Amino acid sequence: MSIELIYILILAGFVGFEIIRKVTPTLHTPLMSATNAISGISLVGSLVAAGSDDSTARILGLIAVTAATINVVGGFMITERMLKMFKKKEK
Repeated sequence: MSIELIYILILAGFVGFEIIRKVTPTLHTPLMSATNAISGISLVGSLVAAGSDDSTARILGLIAVTAATINVVGGFMITERMLKMFKKKEK
């Protein structure tokens, strides 16, 4: 892995953190929905990698499948919790 790719990864992480940090709580639910969609796409890509013939790609694909699945499930749980906050309470 070249130093440029590591630099891009670190820079993308920093930019992503700064963007997410400045989102108001009202917009978190639509943002989580978009993030869940992106995680779903990465889950499909990681499944392809896990089905590879190369043993290294298979191991990294399995790790990616696990991480993406946790991310998708956690995102849906957080979205559901936030949507419950906006529902009117029954009397």
